[in-house]
Amino acid sequence: MSQPNTWWIVTDLDGTLMDHSYSWEPAQETLRWLQARQIPVIPCTSKTAEEVRGFRQVAGLRDPFIVENGGAIHGEAASGEEWEEALGIHHSLLRPRLNELEALLGESLLPLEDLSESEGLRLLGLAGEALAQAQRRCWSVPFVPPSAEGRERLPALADALGLSVVQGNRMGHLLGPDVSKGGALARLKQRLGDQRPRVLGLGDSPNDIPLLEACDVAVVVPGPDGPHPAFRRALEQKRYLLAPAPHADGWARMIRQLIA
Repeated sequence: MSQPNTWWIVTDLDGTLMDHSYSWEPAQETLRWLQARQIPVIPCTSKTAEEVRGFRQVAGLRDPFIVENGGAIHGEAASGEEWEEALGIHHSLLRPRLNELEALLGESLLPLEDLSESEGLRLLGLAGEALAQAQRRCWSVPFVPPSAEGRERLPALADALGLSVVQGNRMGHLLGPDVSKGGALARLKQRLGDQRPRVLGLGDSPNDIPLLEACDVAVVVPGPDGPHPAFRRALEQKRYLLAPAPHADGWARMIRQLIA
């Protein structure tokens, strides 16, 4: 996929490369610029493989990708056929565990797959086939987050069940133990053999922290109201860089600055 010591761009999608209406138009030219230089762009996202395949087709990407917050890695063989390596627990086994977590918490945890069309549109801006693709999970169970107090308690409760929970911009995500975007990136490097890339990672929400911690250069992409509070300390310590604008605009400008 790349020669040793070259760049990899490993990026979150929702809220990072895409805004909350799923637009990434300001980054299109920079994506073409990266492709012309044979710099891989590797989506690392909470989205399903179905969703990422659609994005890759429109964006013209052929590079590997990481789905469902590190639940699986995907890529293309030399023949062009897609491969998948699972890193988490299958949804069919995870889904009943959400009920256990809900009982321990004492608050409702409505799973993404149970959202109605109107709820999907209101909470996620998704309807029709786009919502259906987001609901067809294999390695995670997204859910509507509980109260702020509940969100604080969830990771420890999930850990007690031998599972993990991460928080994205809009949804919480129930995952298998030790599943993370950073872990999936490490496994992707192993899978691809003798790869020594310099990894530029970009994210915008707490579930991106394991990815950013695993990168050589970490960039926080802010929303319209600024960066997520979870990044405050790392930004103050200058461990992470802050993109100069929200979403695709900031994404593109930061990549040009760092790679040019």
